[in-house]
Amino acid sequence: MSVTQSEFRVAMLDAASAVPDGLVDAHEQPAGRRFSVYRNNVAVSLTEALETGFPVIAKLLGEENFKPIAGVFLRQSPPPLPVMMHYGAAFPEFLRNFPPLKNLGYLGDVAEVELALRRSYHAEDATGVPGDALAKIAPEALPNVTLTLAPSMNVVRSHWPIYDIWAFNTYENHPKPEARAQNVVVMRPEFDPAPHPLPAGGATFISALQKGESLGQAADTAAELAEDFDLGAVLGLLLTHGAIVEIQNED
Repeated sequence: MSVTQSEFRVAMLDAASAVPDGLVDAHEQPAGRRFSVYRNNVAVSLTEALETGFPVIAKLLGEENFKPIAGVFLRQSPPPLPVMMHYGAAFPEFLRNFPPLKNLGYLGDVAEVELALRRSYHAEDATGVPGDALAKIAPEALPNVTLTLAPSMNVVRSHWPIYDIWAFNTYENHPKPEARAQNVVVMRPEFDPAPHPLPAGGATFISALQKGESLGQAADTAAELAEDFDLGAVLGLLLTHGAIVEIQNED
């Protein structure tokens, strides 16, 4: 009796499942013990991959809670590819919808920050324009320029103080999070990506640029949603961290 891939995968990820009938070792003997060892090694490896990819979530939950929660997740979401650096893409949404964590609504968004950091790290390289590149453009021409942003840049929006939660659990002596909404931009000027809190309207501005809006159009779009939108602050943040990689000036 042969074992299907589906039966093998289900049994491999669930310790409560019986060893599939017909599974034998190299000596044509029932592979019960060998399979159990293999199953445990797979679960441990996937849990460690999640812990490595989401260290702040692991810290917030504590080891005694993180490991069994990771066990539930890995049974529901086995790796779609054999590349562990991408494993856990569905983890933020899982945390948002996992009933025992419904009172910790910020976990999913903090996990999005950690996922954005990993995506940024593995993104294509791109060199940022010089910090004074925009200053060299005539003021009357600035509204019409379009900006290309680095592939390593990611934005995470949230109703929670996700930057402060992440930073409080990452940096020493960082202030405790305050009850406020925060949007975050992840940038990688060199080799190590880092998150940065965005000023009001910043996430909308960046999204508009990514859709192809000109600098002036994107600024207007952001200002419509945030009266205190500070264009200079957002542009300074992007330029300082190499997130603007090309400027198209029609003039």
